[in-house]
Amino acid sequence: MSTVTAQLNYLRQSPRKMRLVANAIRGKSVVKAQQILTVLSKRGALPLFKLVRSAIANAEHNFSLVEKNLVIKSIMVDGGPVLKRWMPKAHGRATPVRQRTCHVKLVLGEKVFKSSAKEAAAPEAAK
Repeated sequence: MSTVTAQLNYLRQSPRKMRLVANAIRGKSVVKAQQILTVLSKRGALPLFKLVRSAIANAEHNFSLVEKNLVIKSIMVDGGPVLKRWMPKAHGRATPVRQRTCHVKLVLGEKVFKSSAKEAAAPEAAK
């Protein structure tokens, strides 16, 4: 069973908000995940949709896998570098603003179809 990976680095979205979108598609088939991401009203849904499409393209081109047999094996959202900025406030003060980024790693795998006992015994009988 082969696995296919795709990565999205330095996305200007906080990891906490991105994990909400990632949790919605974790463990689903890629067809179902794409349907969920198209109707999800979160800002992180579009970049994640593009990442899933990229992973599917990797699977088809590099490993000759069929899209309908692919499932999201794992998806990890980690924090990236934090951009530190300042926000002007009243009376000449300034407060820090932390603009967060995240890294998303997506791993696809093939669905495992359960075979019946007869099919499992057939290869052994052929030997």
